[in-house]
Formats: sequence, C-alpha cells, structure tokens
Amino acid sequence: MPSPQGETFVTGLVLGAGGSTRLGRPKQLLPYGDRPLLEHTLGTARDCGFQQLVVPIGGAAAEVRERVDFTGAEVVVNQAYGEGCSSSIAAALDAVNPRCDVLVLMLGDQPGVTPETVRALLAARGDAPLAVCRYDDGRGHPIAFARTVFPQLADLHGDKGVWRLLDERAGDVVDVPIAGNIPLDVDTPEDYKAVLAAAGYTEVTA
Repeated sequence: MPSPQGETFVTGLVLGAGGSTRLGRPKQLLPYGDRPLLEHTLGTARDCGFQQLVVPIGGAAAEVRERVDFTGAEVVVNQAYGEGCSSSIAAALDAVNPRCDVLVLMLGDQPGVTPETVRALLAARGDAPLAVCRYDDGRGHPIAFARTVFPQLADLHGDKGVWRLLDERAGDVVDVPIAGNIPLDVDTPEDYKAVLAAAGYTEVTA
C-alpha cells in the first residue's frame, strides 16, 4: 500500500537468484506449504507495505519465472548470480525507484522472517544509514540501507560483501533487537528439512 506523500519511500529487495549448488535443485521452487519457497517470501514482502518490490533472479531463471507468482514485483535477471549475493544487489539497484529513501534487503530462502520484523527494523532505524536485525544469536537479515549507502552497495563483491560493509561502517549501524534466533535459510538439504520442521511442514520429495 503506497504511503502518503512525504512519507519515507521504502523499496523491498528480495534476493532470489541463487544457483542452489549445495542443494542440487532450485531452492526458489522448493515446496513450502502450498507454494514455492520464493513465492512465500514474496508474500511476506508484499505484506510489509513496501512502495516498491524488486526481485533479482538468476539460477533456473526461466523455470522460476514460470512457476513463481511475481505479481506486484519488478523482476531483474542477474546473469552474474554465480558471483554471490552482491552481484544481485548491484543488478537490482538500477531498477530501484529514484524516489527510494530506504532499501530493505531480504533473503528469498529465509521464510521465517515476518512483516513484524521488517516493521520493527524500519521503526527503530531512525535516520541511520544502516540498520540490521540483532537476534538472540547474532546479526541477521533483513537489513536496511539509506540511499546514501547505495553507491557502496553497488561496489560490493561476493556473498559476504554486505557484512563487510557493516563492519567498515560500524559507527553508522543501528542494531535493532529482535526476539528469537536468526531465521533459518536454505543452502543444503538439511537446511530445507530444518526450515520445514520449524514451520510444521512435511518435506515433499517429488
């Protein structure tokens, strides 16, 4: 739902371009409840009330486009997805609305994140350049970036680029307390089983 004029313009960025090399099949399409895993995360992002939603895809892009409902989202194809999450962020920045004040980074394979977590992150960041969720067991996504940080986001490299940026700009980061442990993400078959178990779902192997 668009915010009234003058309110902060927030873009949600859901990373969905992973190559799923350790999993052996496209993680975006893993059954999670009654829909694919990435579609569940997009549903969460829609419920956050972002003014814009951008989703970079890459691994199995054609199949992902065919089977995932991207209604309301702008899809960006990241041909360099094998170079890590940073390449997807860089690819997506060109699609971010010029009016965007804050970018919220979410992982497409982390279904345990809730809209309440995102709202808490945005409410507590104030006007800080960077804000990150501080769970009981450490820092985790989602992460919020002010527009002033976008040039640095474009220059990140590899899977850990965002975390290096938070370390480099430690004085500019607000840690937002979030109850519970960091929500699980999916990189391996064992991760997938754990994510399903946490949600009370049964694994579908077909």
